[in-house]
Amino acid sequence: MDCLFCKILEGTIPSTKVYEDELVYAFRDINPQAPVHVLIIPREHIASADGITPENSAVVARIFEIIPRIAASEGLSGGYRVITNCGEDGCQSVKHLHFHVLGGRRLTGQMG
Repeated sequence: MDCLFCKILEGTIPSTKVYEDELVYAFRDINPQAPVHVLIIPREHIASADGITPENSAVVARIFEIIPRIAASEGLSGGYRVITNCGEDGCQSVKHLHFHVLGGRRLTGQMG
């Protein structure tokens, strides 16, 4: 599989780790859109939010359990944004489910 995030998980592409456990991996975005921009991905390859099923949805729950911990460790006490893009029209650039955690300044209200 030619998936950028799977290669990061394999260690063939370097990343700056923020958090990891047996289900998820979080790392700094190489093109940050805010002072804090962390990507959180499942270790299992799920192509997008459209690929979430009853069999794999526990990993999404785990991601949302981890998000507040990452936000706190990054000092995002004033708030933050969590985003996932799905499909071409949703501007999903890497076809591996991932959630962006953005913060570190007041974000604009623009969403698209």
